[in-house]
Amino acid sequence: MISKEHNLPVGKEGRHAKMARPSYGNFGRNEWAIVGGPCTLIKILSDQVISALSPEYKCAYADAAHTDEVILPPGRLASGAVLDYTEQVNFQQLNYQQSFNPFQMRGAFAAADVVLVNGNHHQAKAQVVIIYNNKAASLQMRLDQLTNVKMILLADDAEVFDFIKEAVPNWQQLPVYRTDETEKIIGFFKMEMQQSKPEINGLVLAGGKSQRMGFDKGAVNWHGKEQRYYVADILQPFCKDVFISCRPEQQQEIGVGYNTLPDTFTGLGPFGAILSAFREKPDAAWLVVACDLPLVDNETLRHLTANRDTSSIATAYKNAFDGFPEPLITIWEPKSYPVLLSFLSQGYSCPRKVLINSDINLLSAPNPDALTNVNTPGELEHIKGVLHQKLTAS
Repeated sequence: MISKEHNLPVGKEGRHAKMARPSYGNFGRNEWAIVGGPCTLIKILSDQVISALSPEYKCAYADAAHTDEVILPPGRLASGAVLDYTEQVNFQQLNYQQSFNPFQMRGAFAAADVVLVNGNHHQAKAQVVIIYNNKAASLQMRLDQLTNVKMILLADDAEVFDFIKEAVPNWQQLPVYRTDETEKIIGFFKMEMQQSKPEINGLVLAGGKSQRMGFDKGAVNWHGKEQRYYVADILQPFCKDVFISCRPEQQQEIGVGYNTLPDTFTGLGPFGAILSAFREKPDAAWLVVACDLPLVDNETLRHLTANRDTSSIATAYKNAFDGFPEPLITIWEPKSYPVLLSFLSQGYSCPRKVLINSDINLLSAPNPDALTNVNTPGELEHIKGVLHQKLTAS
């Protein structure tokens, strides 16, 4: 079994910063322990679900060895190594000497969208219960693990045990299928994943000091209002909530009616603004748009959100000039949060570097000019001319 988290007692040494925690279980956000049936049946069910979901979602599986034989650790672990990496022909293999605690386990499974767990060996925050006549005693021993049952499966001619009815009072409201009703079981997991799709919040990057421009780029009036407000307004139809990212001392400058999100990761530019947003709402995706994109429009945002891939860490546009992703008009998924922190821990604070070296969904912009950013007075005058031409042409 996975070891439990150890929490410090409340006191001088136990105080910690108030912080929103991602809704992880033992392995990830979306995890189900399949419990109650023989391990062979659990593996078969898991294979069927993974095969059906893997074209759309990154799937993972957690189990334990099913043998009582004493086996030497693989590779160089037998010689005392703590980590053994092997580049296989069709996959990569990592063997660890030390056991994992929940914090390490979540890191290892961070890329997974779906985690299926053999509940006879490990726990998860949601459960699928198999009613199997020959396993009644084993299941009864695990009643304390049935904290969030989502589905009940009946093997052969089995019926729901009385002790399950008592332990799961809402069992009649749950989907109850036979274990051979594969399509219905797969449909359950597809529906669960659709319902768990992270909502999108908008983040307008307006906390820069605009040193090259010489004045606040977010205050430039391109479209009848300051650009930070214009971007916040066009983000509204695509987002649950929209926030203007700023330095703490800028909060009083932001107009009434606009949400602010001051940097808590300071001195890191846009990288810190994105991390600050995830620190505030770690289970939301963030549609990040810089305030120095005067040509960004509804069509550009619509295309980005319509082609969003929640299984990647981000959905971004390709820069038409160099082919690299544009990090400052990007949907950053919740799973990018630990990735960003990992890059920061290695001394990197460039959002583009994160995108280049990660699994992302890279799109071609319907209008590449919409990605044009303005950093200098000369670029500002050029874009003024472009906008004037558009206005006169219409």
